[in-house]
Amino acid sequence: MPVPRGSSLDPDRTRAAVLRTAEGILYSRGLDGVGIAELCAEAGISKETLYRHFGSKDGLVRAVLEARSDRVTRWLARAAADAGDEPAAQLAAVFDALGGWFNEPGFRGCAIVNAATQHHTTPASTIATRHLGRHLELLTTIAARAGAADPAALGRQLLLLLEGAIVVADHHDGPGAADDARDAALALLDHATRRRDGHSGGVRRG
Repeated sequence: MPVPRGSSLDPDRTRAAVLRTAEGILYSRGLDGVGIAELCAEAGISKETLYRHFGSKDGLVRAVLEARSDRVTRWLARAAADAGDEPAAQLAAVFDALGGWFNEPGFRGCAIVNAATQHHTTPASTIATRHLGRHLELLTTIAARAGAADPAALGRQLLLLLEGAIVVADHHDGPGAADDARDAALALLDHATRRRDGHSGGVRRG
């Protein structure tokens, strides 16, 4: 809602409120689906206020995508940590968390990758590169903790499953994509561990 004339403004609260409003609109309609005037109207602010906080629409888009990337990264890392110390359980928890997201109303895929697909330029492309790198770091860490012979290679394979699941869930089979990707990820982890140990044991899903 617009702030009444003469009311004091909290810059941090104003910025956070604009980010929340802009994120919802940009996620549902895409980067080119809404203009500055409508964003300002929805957020209840003037164009002057938007420019003061973000400089431009690109500045607002950058802030929205960076904030979302930070939040998603923390969310998946927390899902893995809450699953305990077993790498297979951590990996399964990451994909199970995705499955819950896929079933949420309004799910439209990864906002950061969607933005980079629309605009193969900065800021979207650079933020997407960093975002995927954060996922890769989490998955490679899990692979290393499991004792994979080549954690970097396994991390990249797991990233392909994670990102592929998001795309398939958005465009083809939402409920089943996370489960299928999880099972494939656990099979890869098990295979990598068996190759290291030279026996038919492996990591079980926790």
